[in-house]
Amino acid sequence: MSAVALAQRFANLVRIEHTVFALPYAYVGAILAVGGWPGISALGWITVAMVGARSFAMAVNRLVDAAIDARNPRTAGRELPAGRLKRSQVVLFAVASLAVFVAGVSQLAPITRWLAPLVVIPMVIYPYLKRFTPLCHLWLGVVDGLAPVGGWVAVTGRFDIAAWLLGAAVACWIAGFDIIYATMDIEVDRAQGLHSMPADYGIARALHVSRALHALSVVALAAVGFSLGLGPVYAIGVVAVAALLAYEQNLVSPGDLSRVDMAFLSVNGLIALLYLATVSLDVALS
Repeated sequence: MSAVALAQRFANLVRIEHTVFALPYAYVGAILAVGGWPGISALGWITVAMVGARSFAMAVNRLVDAAIDARNPRTAGRELPAGRLKRSQVVLFAVASLAVFVAGVSQLAPITRWLAPLVVIPMVIYPYLKRFTPLCHLWLGVVDGLAPVGGWVAVTGRFDIAAWLLGAAVACWIAGFDIIYATMDIEVDRAQGLHSMPADYGIARALHVSRALHALSVVALAAVGFSLGLGPVYAIGVVAVAALLAYEQNLVSPGDLSRVDMAFLSVNGLIALLYLATVSLDVALS
């Protein structure tokens, strides 16, 4: 197998395109923390740390869930169940990704080195939670919500209220759309005794929870703007995010789940990039 083909398999393993969800918020945390451009070096090392952390988390998730994925028609074609990658290869990839994360963190504010285990440990715990509780979506939200907090701390070495508000916004956003994503596996999850909001409480109730979480996300984003005294461009960005979240919610209903993939990837990727753009422009104009 060529190096290019192997690299493509690892990229598919971790769904590298989904990095667009959390990485922009890490940048936002760094930008808002200093009220401007945090510097190419800081953003570069934040990128290294984020890519390493996310790759590690996804590799662990795939290793833990390999048997479950093999029994799910939607996921049976993934690299491990399909045999395109060996467990030993994925283990080595996870270790290498963790090393990349540590390398990135080592170049940021010293406090991040002490806090690194608080990022890694929740990532390892997450894939096991669906075996015990439907609150797994909230845990995933919290894990991804650490991205903007980490970006903030990485350039300032301290925690501020706005950082936690931004983290809460991301946590609610991620948890909300993860509930939508879980609707695709409701029958398989029930058959395997796995837990999710849709599997445990039904699609209609799960979507109500998702909508409430997305509403809270918008409230938290607005609170970030108020706490930092951000301007009209930021306000427009929050309104745009709210509109996109409403559109995302309208794409799915208990009777029609055919557009879940569109809601999951296309709309959420746009939300993250749009928010980053409006934050950057607002700060540049202030």
